[in-house]
Amino acid sequence: MLIAGTLLVVLGLVAAAGALVYLQTSYTTVKAGGAMEPTFREGDRIPIEKVGGAAIRRGDVVLYEMSGRYRGLPVLQRVVGLGGDHLVFSGGSLTVNGRPVEEPYVKEDGGPSGTPAFDVTVPPGRMFLLGDNRGNSNESRYFLSEGSGTVPVSAVRGRPLASGTAPTLLGLAVVLGVVCTVVGGGLSVSADRRARMSRTSVGPTPFT
Repeated sequence: MLIAGTLLVVLGLVAAAGALVYLQTSYTTVKAGGAMEPTFREGDRIPIEKVGGAAIRRGDVVLYEMSGRYRGLPVLQRVVGLGGDHLVFSGGSLTVNGRPVEEPYVKEDGGPSGTPAFDVTVPPGRMFLLGDNRGNSNESRYFLSEGSGTVPVSAVRGRPLASGTAPTLLGLAVVLGVVCTVVGGGLSVSADRRARMSRTSVGPTPFT
């Protein structure tokens, strides 16, 4: 029983520590604002996979930070253009490299009213971002005087997960590891007590 308890403690500690480290280094969560409706409702907690800009593709929603914007806080926006892309937005329609882009994710009642038009070629290593709620989103369109509104891909901190299954499973692995550690510790203590009681009950060997 002592050996089994020790093994459970070791395995539990390894599992809990490994899962916790991986969870903290690979995932996080953020609270969505109104700029990404209807894709994400305001107030939703969004699971985020921590990735760099090299993993990002046009059309991805990304979490990024950029000093000088949004008080340096991370924001969620959609990448509509990457380095070399020619973007034109006019009359509520977006074209990329001369081709109209279907945007089923855009909030229908957001409307193009008051939305500034733009004609931008994205510099290498940068990206142009828009919110899905175009009528209530402060993004690249409103920073055209700063690098054509673009953001360096190095500013990317992650992207939303399709589901929270992976971080949830890692969280369960942490809990299971802790449980194994506690159970293993209990078995080890019990085995040690039994061994002591056994030695006490036998008593010293009499001299002959």
